[in-house]
Amino acid sequence: SLPLNVVGKSTPSLPAQERSSHEFAYHLPGSGFYTYYRPITCFKQEGVGQLDSINRLSINLPAIYKMPAPPILDFSVFYGDDEVAKEKLVEEVKKCCLDNGFFQIVGHRVPGELQDKVLQWVKDFFAQPQEEKDRVHKDFNTWNRGYERIGSQILEQGTNPDLKEGYFIGEEISTDHPYFIGKKLNSGPNLWPETMPEVDDFRATSMEYYTQMHALARDVLAVIAQTLDLKDDYFKEFTSGAVATLRYLHYPPQPADSDEKLARGIGAHTDFGSVTLLMQGDVDGLQVYDKDTNEWLDVVPIKGAYVVNLGNMFMRWANDRYISNLHRVINKSGKERYSVPFFYSGNPDYVIDCLPNCREEGQAAKYPPISVMDCVGGSYKASYGAAKVFKEQPKTKMECVGGAQPILAS
Repeated sequence: SLPLNVVGKSTPSLPAQERSSHEFAYHLPGSGFYTYYRPITCFKQEGVGQLDSINRLSINLPAIYKMPAPPILDFSVFYGDDEVAKEKLVEEVKKCCLDNGFFQIVGHRVPGELQDKVLQWVKDFFAQPQEEKDRVHKDFNTWNRGYERIGSQILEQGTNPDLKEGYFIGEEISTDHPYFIGKKLNSGPNLWPETMPEVDDFRATSMEYYTQMHALARDVLAVIAQTLDLKDDYFKEFTSGAVATLRYLHYPPQPADSDEKLARGIGAHTDFGSVTLLMQGDVDGLQVYDKDTNEWLDVVPIKGAYVVNLGNMFMRWANDRYISNLHRVINKSGKERYSVPFFYSGNPDYVIDCLPNCREEGQAAKYPPISVMDCVGGSYKASYGAAKVFKEQPKTKMECVGGAQPILAS
């Protein structure tokens, strides 16, 4: 772990090892101060504190930044031959899944050049005139592809429509494909912005990235399988013929004086599917709920890293043993925020039933079996339906919908 000087902001007169506050400032010699909002293990060593091993800082950060909330894990060991290191990775992922369902990974195989190119295309797409984006509006189809305007979705009870615009991409499925004919979850042709300059490169880059994310999602699920003492290929049938959604997102800056209880980039919610892999741009705003402190923790953008979290379907699959956790976006940075989540749903016909080792002997499963399509599809419809109702009846207080859960803190 990396040694850092520790300064207790709330109780500066106490020695580091005696402070109980979860708010600390760290100083990295030769760089700058960082603020870290998370309970930590801190011990005194000649005036120097250290992060514990699971929260170690292993990459460079800009001079003024908050420390990342979910642990950063080195995923490169998954591809290596060090069995001890692999076992440690499995244990670290397991701890995160049991704790709050979030972790971050570096050392994956997605090329940094491809990540940068995707983020630039995201900016270019949303920089188009509104009428050009509307040419590929997702309302032109029923399989969730194309552009959505700001305010199209509500994911949190009692808030205004989300302050974000998006663009949805999926597997390029033709109209004679069995998934399209059978109206399977989010299955159909993509809706490309044909009038956009260099659209062929936009399309090729997007689909290359989509393919890379499918591979990474399978690798992450292989590790998660091992956290449950299952073989690393346990999810092979689930991932065969899987559907997923790549979503380009743009969060315009919110006014500094806007009411955070009503106006949010995206309201507090949990994701619908199995796992989500999020690439952030360089502007923060993502927050994860921490049940131990009843607070929201900032997830600082780390270049090249992926924020990984479990969705509602996986929590159900694991009989509530693993956590699908609340998160939200509030963009008061004064800057445009861009991010690229990849939502992995799985084979739409696969039946989700209680996973092995997720209930005690003789204990009944909490949930009946359900197909991926039924589990995820209903949540999509509910969250978009809520925004439509809000616009028709703007003074009506919305009920908790889709993947949203009761809000515990604000």
